Amino acid sequence: MRFQTPLVPARLIRRYKRFLADVVLEDTGQEVTAHCPNPGAMLGLKDEGLRIWLEPNDDPKKKLKYGWRVAELSGGDFACIDTGIPNHVVKEALLARQVPELSAYHSVKPEVAYGTGSRVDFLLSQDGLPNAYVEVKSVTLRRDETVAEFPDCVTIRGAKHLRELSQIAENGARAVMLYLLSRTDCSELKIAADLDPNYAQAFDIARARGVEMLCYACDISPEGMTLTNALPVDPSPQAGPRVV
Repeated sequence: MRFQTPLVPARLIRRYKRFLADVVLEDTGQEVTAHCPNPGAMLGLKDEGLRIWLEPNDDPKKKLKYGWRVAELSGGDFACIDTGIPNHVVKEALLARQVPELSAYHSVKPEVAYGTGSRVDFLLSQDGLPNAYVEVKSVTLRRDETVAEFPDCVTIRGAKHLRELSQIAENGARAVMLYLLSRTDCSELKIAADLDPNYAQAFDIARARGVEMLCYACDISPEGMTLTNALPVDPSPQAGPRVV
């Protein structure tokens, strides 16, 4: 997926109120407020002085004229902080049949109602195969070397999705949780059980009940984001105290 408008570099002053970021544009030195399309904790991705990349817009209906898309990391790596982009990346990959575990499916429908008041990110169907329900989670947390972690804060909604996928699997359809590593400096995924033990518990239960756990890396740059290779998912998260 390529960004429709060329991104421009800036330096982060602060991210606040979850969806706002004050920045300084590199080319003009102008201070502006940009939209931050990420409600998560963004640990390690909101430090003052961080070089970031913004997508400008000239839409008169939008109050903020810049949207934060990418954070530039050390060593030439990047992280996509826009939680809406990973679904576009996964959709492109599914349609191009670039996810081997799901390449037999030709029909890809986004945002289909299921569970209790939820919408699955993608419903895949193909004659002769059970339907596949696919949820996508963007992973941006890294605390240790090359290990990515999810979630980066408590996610009641995320645990609910795992429970609903568990029910789908028990009913005979395929249920898939696809974690997309939205940063380029990690080579495996673990569950951050210390940050959300309830999610870790839901993860263990879901996998035991047949939910398929997939993880894919991405190429990320100020030009765009593309799904690449599969990565391992921690087979036994260290969850600490569990809530029964």
